[in-house]
Formats: sequence, structure tokens, C-alpha cells
Amino acid sequence: MRNSILTIVAIISVATCPVFAQEGKTTIVESANQNTSYYDVPDFPQKFSRRKPKNVILMIGDGMGVAQVYAGMTANKGNLFLNNFRHAGFSRTSSANRYTTDSAAGGTAIASGNKTNNSSIGVDRDNKPVPSIMEIAAANGLGTGIVVTTNVLDATPAAFVAHVPNRNMMPEIAIDFAETGPDVFIGGGIEYFNDRKDGRNLLAELSSKGYQVCDTITELVKVRSGKLAALLHEKRVAGRGDQLQVTTEVAIDILDDHKKGFFLMVEGSEIDGGGHDNDMAYTIEEMLDFDRAVGKALEFAARNRRTLVVVTADHETGGLTLVNGDIGKGMVTGRFSTTGHTGIMVPVFAYGPGAEQFGGIDENTSFFNKFIKLLKLNK
Repeated sequence: MRNSILTIVAIISVATCPVFAQEGKTTIVESANQNTSYYDVPDFPQKFSRRKPKNVILMIGDGMGVAQVYAGMTANKGNLFLNNFRHAGFSRTSSANRYTTDSAAGGTAIASGNKTNNSSIGVDRDNKPVPSIMEIAAANGLGTGIVVTTNVLDATPAAFVAHVPNRNMMPEIAIDFAETGPDVFIGGGIEYFNDRKDGRNLLAELSSKGYQVCDTITELVKVRSGKLAALLHEKRVAGRGDQLQVTTEVAIDILDDHKKGFFLMVEGSEIDGGGHDNDMAYTIEEMLDFDRAVGKALEFAARNRRTLVVVTADHETGGLTLVNGDIGKGMVTGRFSTTGHTGIMVPVFAYGPGAEQFGGIDENTSFFNKFIKLLKLNK
């Protein structure tokens, strides 16, 4: 059930500043909303069967800072699935050439352990390709997957698969997905696979490689094994409903067949959209949708007891400050200070075997080596 949210937006003042990448305009926009639909959050056990994980589920809330987390928590009367995480820290997000990163450089740092320039995907600051944790996991025999709510070729998911100098090279990124992509990938962007200027039908190529290719949730939920490429229509949560929860469950179910384990990246892509739009309702509905997907990962991890779940962000978007609220009523008022990204640290939450490795303050490049070590992967 989607959230029903009342929203009041007031633009107090606007001043322009130079725009680079996704820095946007400096603004002061006040936005208030009240959530009228809530969900329960159970407590999950904190006992695990081993010290190091067999599986890793990395969940990225694009644009999710501490304010976005607490806005969602306030809107759901103080409860999020994130409340179950006993280990927390912060990630520094600057890119190789900017204090304020974009999703391409932020995603690349998380995926490969390398700082790169804004707009670059899967390459270092000198545009040399660098392997991602997902590619290394696959080379070590693990199952791999990507689930997002936006275009699957967008900057963050692309950073785990592709190697191009610019995030806008989506036709080239689609080729990387078709030729060397993960076992499961779910998101938008079908037009880059079947409506191409070079005449290639990448959907047919995926089918020839054993992928089950579909473009609807109805078809997707029938797939429970093998390889899956699902290219779905992109919508806000009001239109897509529980899609992210369903697709996260399907991906986990498929990847759990891999005897050596799996690495799955799930992105709540449109928290970022709420920040760019300076829209509190948009921000909160996407934050809560992402949190419910986190709940699906926790349900599996609690049963499996060999799965590490890590939740973080590539950057914060909107410069959100919470200025008033009522947890009992699910009411929150916030002020956005920019339509772009900011350079503030973002939160890190971890649950499962190895979770203690993710406390404190660290660079966004640190995720890569921690995953390599915990999963005992050969580079």
C-alpha cells in the first residue's frame, strides 16, 4: 500500500550559483508533509551462524543522508527496518576532482575502491578501467545481481558493470550489461537494448546467452532460477507500488541457488529525485519504499544467518534539514538548501556476519576491500 502524504511547499528564497555536474541551484525551500499510512517493523535476531558472510546484499539509497533517514523514521512514527541495524558509521563521499560527488564517481568508488572524476563509470581518474566487486565476485563463482527503481544503466548500477568515461554513454553501457552483466538485473532502460542505432538487438543477445528476458512484474515473479534480465517501466512509487520489494525478493530467491554465495546490489534510486525536486513527500515516499526493501533483505538474512546486509548512500541530495516534526502523528517539516548534491558524509548501516567492520568514519572506497576480505575473494 502506497503512502498517502499531505504536502505543503514554500519557496522562501532562491539564489543561483555556478552549476557543475549535479550541484544544482542554492535554494531555501520549506516542505512539510504528514504520512497517513504506516507499516509495522519487527525485531530481527542478531545471532549469525559464522563470523564471515557467504552472501552480501549491498543496498544504496541514492541521495540518502541522515536527514532523509530520520524524515522517513518520523513519517513512520519512529520505526524503520533500519532500526534493526546495530552497527553504524559514516562514509566520506568526495570524488577525485570534486568535493561534491555525482552518482557516477560515488558508485565507482563503492564498487571498485577507486576514486574517480565526476561522470566517470568504472574507470580511475586517468580513465583506465578498474574491476568492480561484482565482476570479481562473478570471477570467483558467486552469483551476482542488480535491482534498481530507475534505469538499470544509470550511474550507480552502471558503476558495478560498465567501464566508460561518461555516464551518459548509455548505449555503450547497455553493451556491457549484455556482454558481461550480472546473473540478474532488474530496472528500466529497455530502449537502449532494443531500439539502437547500431542495429543490435541486445535483448535477443541476452536470450541467446540463457537470460530469461521480460518487461513486466507479472512475468518477472514467475522466474525463480537461472538468469534474469527484467527491463521494467520507470515510475515513482505511487505508480510502481511494491515493485522494489517484489524485485528484491525475486533476485534473492534466484541468487540463493548459487552454492558459493552471491553479491547483490539494490538501489532505492529515487530518494535522489525527491532531493533534486526539493519535495518532501517525494523524498519520504521513496525513503519508506527503500526501507521496506531493506526489510525484505533482513527477512532473508535473519533466516539464512550467513548474509551480510550493508545499507549506505552514494551522496546526499538536497541539503535537507529537518526543522520541525511530530513522531506521534508522522508529521515532518524540512528545508532544502540546494537542488543538487552536497558533500556531507552519508550513513552506513550493517547487519549480519562481518557487520562490525562497517562502524566509524571511512572513505567510500573502503567498501570494496572490506567485501573482498569478508567474502575471501581472489582479485
